[in-house]
Amino acid sequence: MQKRSFFLPLFASVFLYLLIACSPVLHYQKTPDVLAWEKDIRALEHLDSIETDPENAILFTGSSSIRLWNTIQEDMSPWKVVRRGYGGAKLSDFAVYASRIIYPHNPSAIVIFIANDVTGSPTDKTPHEIEALVKSIHHTIRAKFPSVPIFWIEITPTPSRWSAWPRIQKANRKIQSFCQHHKNTWFIQTSGAFLTPELQPRPELFINDQLHLNHEGYLLWSSIIKDNLQKVLSR
Repeated sequence: MQKRSFFLPLFASVFLYLLIACSPVLHYQKTPDVLAWEKDIRALEHLDSIETDPENAILFTGSSSIRLWNTIQEDMSPWKVVRRGYGGAKLSDFAVYASRIIYPHNPSAIVIFIANDVTGSPTDKTPHEIEALVKSIHHTIRAKFPSVPIFWIEITPTPSRWSAWPRIQKANRKIQSFCQHHKNTWFIQTSGAFLTPELQPRPELFINDQLHLNHEGYLLWSSIIKDNLQKVLSR
C-alpha cells in the first residue's frame, strides 16, 4: 500500500508533464503569427472588464465571422449571447489564447467558429494538426467547464475559398469526428444550406469579398445554429 501511494502521485505528475510537453500550444505560443494577436486579445479582456454577461448567456467565439456579426443579439433571440471574436483567428492562436477568451465567462454553452486554417495556402494546416489543436482547445475548456455544452460550427463553403473546399471538407470531417467522440460536444453542419443544388457556393449570401456573410447569410446561419441549440439545450 505504501508503494502504491507513492507511485500514483508520481505517475500523475509524469502524465501531466507529458500532456503539457506534447501540447501543440507549446509549438505556437511564441510564434510571431500568434503574438500578433496580443492586442486583440487584450481588447477582448477590456470588454470583459466593463461588460456584465447576461445570465445563462451562450458564448460565441472564434474568427471574424463572429467578430463581424453585429446583429447577433437580434438574430439569436431569444437566446442571450456574448460575442468574443477576433480578426483572422486560427486554431493555432485560439489554442494559445483560449483560457483568456473563455475563462472570464460563465456560459450556459460555448459556440466556436474558426475558419482560417485551410485557405488554399502552402501554410495550410494538415488534418492531423487541426485535430490536435481542436483537442487542445477542448482540454482547455474542460479544465474549467467540465460539462458545459460545446458546439463547433462547420467551416462554411465560400466563393473566395472554393478551390480549397476539398481540403476544408477534410478539416470539417476531423472536427466532426472529434465532436462525435466527446461527451457534450456537438458539430453544427451548415454547408448544405450554403450550397446550390449543383453543389456550388451561394454568392448571394456573402458580402463583396465573397468570404464573409451578409445579413441574409447571417440570418440563414443563425436559424441553423438555433435549431441545433434547441435540440441540445432544451433537454
